[in-house]
Amino acid sequence: MKLNYQITPFASAGAVPVVLLHGLFGKQDNLGLLKQHLMSRYPVISVDLRNHGSSEWHPDMNYHAMSLDILELLEQLQLPKVHLLGHSMGGKAAMAVALQEPARVASLVVADIAPVNYQENRHSAVFNALQAVAATPHISSRKEADHLMSEYLSEPAVRQFLLKSFSNEKSTHWQFNLHALEQHYADIMGWPYTPDQQYPGPVLFIKGGASDYLQTGHQTAITNHFPQASARVIPDCGHWLHAEKPALFNGIVERFLQQIN
Repeated sequence: MKLNYQITPFASAGAVPVVLLHGLFGKQDNLGLLKQHLMSRYPVISVDLRNHGSSEWHPDMNYHAMSLDILELLEQLQLPKVHLLGHSMGGKAAMAVALQEPARVASLVVADIAPVNYQENRHSAVFNALQAVAATPHISSRKEADHLMSEYLSEPAVRQFLLKSFSNEKSTHWQFNLHALEQHYADIMGWPYTPDQQYPGPVLFIKGGASDYLQTGHQTAITNHFPQASARVIPDCGHWLHAEKPALFNGIVERFLQQIN
């Protein structure tokens, strides 16, 4: 599976690269501010996960497949060990890599997601909005798509995030594989790994203070998989914490990585 990626120049000899993994409906530049913040100290690899951005489309969409994609990319780039950071779905993909190949992961940062099964109706309105655009072939601009999506999604920030992947080069108007994401939504919201699968290295979970994706009830699931996990909470922000409070988020990540190196 061929993944699209961008890699910054190697900032310093011996620095362990940082791999950034975006969330559902996203693409590699979603974590662009963090990349800019880290690239003076670390090589940074920003990845489009399968069925997103400019990476290949595939009918399968699950965490085992996504983790194998990432491990294949590390082999291609001849990187024996990396730091992994993922947001939301990308956080689950990063956790999957760490559980399957712990020796390849120097550290793990998980942004606002837990290793648990989530309810499958969280994105019903989003899928309705995306399908409405996909079913309207004459739409030719983000402005037209935004107007149509506003009938389903009232939050402008959510629409603007989704519209970053608007494209007239695709028949559906979306850079992501909408059909595969909808068909495998249960896999994306689920979690296939058993509690006995562990990553013993350093892990940081970062929660958006106003988000309900990370809850105190998830602590057992987290510590079962990641016994060295620690957590930070960024107040007054939601699920897109890296975009809402970038300076604070980036600083937390940098300090965590400095402790390891």
